[in-house]
Amino acid sequence: MFEGVLPAIITPFSRNPAQSLNISGLVGNLEFLLAHGVDGVVPCGSTGESATLSFDEHEKVIEVTIDTVNGRVPVVAGTGSNNTAEAVRLTKAAKDLGADGVLVISPYYNKPNRAGLIKHYSKLADLDIPVIMYNVPGRTGQNLEPDLVAELAKNPNIVGIKEASGNISQISRILEATCDEDFLVISGDDNMTMPIMALGGAGVISVAANIAPKQMVAMSDAMRNGDFSTALKIHYGLSPLFRSMFIDTNPIPVKKAVELCGMAAGPVRLPLDELDQKKTEQLAAVLKTAGLLAGSKKSTGKKTVKVKPAKKKGRR
Repeated sequence: MFEGVLPAIITPFSRNPAQSLNISGLVGNLEFLLAHGVDGVVPCGSTGESATLSFDEHEKVIEVTIDTVNGRVPVVAGTGSNNTAEAVRLTKAAKDLGADGVLVISPYYNKPNRAGLIKHYSKLADLDIPVIMYNVPGRTGQNLEPDLVAELAKNPNIVGIKEASGNISQISRILEATCDEDFLVISGDDNMTMPIMALGGAGVISVAANIAPKQMVAMSDAMRNGDFSTALKIHYGLSPLFRSMFIDTNPIPVKKAVELCGMAAGPVRLPLDELDQKKTEQLAAVLKTAGLLAGSKKSTGKKTVKVKPAKKKGRR
């Protein structure tokens, strides 16, 4: 269900002092992604600036995403927190709104012990919605070890892990340890998508797919079809773009890239700040070479579509 390319979507804001949600921009961005064949979407992840969204904004982004997608692809809502009670609240809300699953980051800063991690994820799984764990030690300060992942994978509602440790040996061990479970290992790094899928991974929760969904889907599809030469060609073609997404803290570069490609983005919220001029020029050069820059000959971007979000269908 959660295989292939699932963009971790940005959250577009207005450029007024209040930096309110740009709902029509969110809808337009989603329609762009769907038109280019993505296999799912992930609102309110770290790329969606979940850390600076209020509870009401968080739920609104999930609601608009679900209503806009309207069952065309799965919606996996980011509902993680380093406070288990907050993660429970967000997960319950996502379930009530109709999300197909949730993405839950390993608790950051407080570094729970093994028993605490098991209880945290198990408590969320008890809410009876598919849970994808998210291991990103560079952000959380703590690694989800393969033996712990294998233990949690035995829970039928813990269906996968987004792996962004960058450690291919660890990822291989997780795949080996969970091969007898109905469990997905999903890349959390665009540049690791191909090697992880070669080991048996299910796909990628992608930053770059916000601006290059067609190419990311083509690479993923090639891997799923065993066409490694085509996948490798696309991988190397996209590699400069992958690197450019991390010339500054995510999601600063991708949000600027979305804007440069003519779609809705707006500013990042403090404590993040805008990409500086030098890095913006560097990013624009990469986008131009890739044919993604708004107005370039091969551009896959488009101007923001002004579409009213679908009405609620009585999910809450």
